[in-house]
Amino acid sequence: MRIGFDVSQTGRLKAGCGYFADSLIRHLAEIDAENEYLLYPTFGDFYWDPDWPTGICGINRPNFRCWHGHKSLEEARQLWSEPTEDLEAQMGNVQVLHSNNFFCPTTLRNTRLIYTLYDLGFVEHPEWTTEENRIGCFTGVFNASLYADYIVAISEYSRQNFLQTFPHYPSDRIIVVYPASRFTGISSLDRPEEITDLQPGRYWLSVCTLEPRKNQRRLVKAYARLKAELSQTLPLVLAGGQGWMMEDFKDFINGLGLGENVILLGYVNETTLQWLYQNCFAFLYPSLFEGFGLPVLEAMSLGALVICSNATSLPEIVDEAGVLVNPEEDPFLEAMVKLFKGEICRTDLKAKALKRANDFSWAAAAQKVLEIYREAISKGVSA
Repeated sequence: MRIGFDVSQTGRLKAGCGYFADSLIRHLAEIDAENEYLLYPTFGDFYWDPDWPTGICGINRPNFRCWHGHKSLEEARQLWSEPTEDLEAQMGNVQVLHSNNFFCPTTLRNTRLIYTLYDLGFVEHPEWTTEENRIGCFTGVFNASLYADYIVAISEYSRQNFLQTFPHYPSDRIIVVYPASRFTGISSLDRPEEITDLQPGRYWLSVCTLEPRKNQRRLVKAYARLKAELSQTLPLVLAGGQGWMMEDFKDFINGLGLGENVILLGYVNETTLQWLYQNCFAFLYPSLFEGFGLPVLEAMSLGALVICSNATSLPEIVDEAGVLVNPEEDPFLEAMVKLFKGEICRTDLKAKALKRANDFSWAAAAQKVLEIYREAISKGVSA
């Protein structure tokens, strides 16, 4: 097979979608030396990484090639808004094309299209995102419901949510492929120089992009009440890049008198993130809506005790290996107080977390996706 694979979001500042595409293609490279892969560093008319020439396409295998990228988002938009008859030739005449950044082509004639579905939070709660992002994401998933030969859903929750929203799509052609932790089996690290003020086991941790659906404001308010109730607590560390609609978050923290207690690290590198997961007192994830919840699984894979929202896909991932609570202030506060006072068995939950994380495998995910590619070609499916 000749396979085209979208790696447009796998650059230096990648987040959830980028980590999925990056981990998947690297594990496909581990198991597949037979088929040819063309990696697209820019893809579609919605997302474009200006640093793609130096930050994308790092797989050095004989059967892998980095395909042509676009010089600007405008150039990419021109290609997709007015596609020529030789579009598939421009994409390398691949037999299978796998889209991973929400964009969905609509004019492919001979190429089988695989589409990764992350979540539909922008449909359920449009108030949580910008109008530009909502329109771009919705256009992609709507077009996928019409044109994708197969859809790869990252959780059963996302699969069911998609089928409820787009009931015309054949249910047997949307297949769950779970992500996994990139940290599985990695040993302990020395403390990174940039976080020398943090003591192992002496901080709460939350990792996610700053945006409304991640629910950081409620978490910080629960933390403020915890500090007031106990007259002491550990610092709260928030790691993750700046998203949207949270420009006043620092002022919000300062307004609660927590300027010295809440540490905003911003986007951190992989080594720092591993150390943070391994050494936190507990990992907190109050998200209101997830397609999967990769930071939760990564924290579990490194032995962190998890207090997590019980919303959307998260119970599917955590199961009985963490403390699942309603993503409101009071339930999170109650769980944090119990843990801080020693009323929750840390040893038991940490062991369950490690065991549960081992149920997820990138090698298994890559094998399943490869089977989807073969099935799409053999059946000659066309949406």
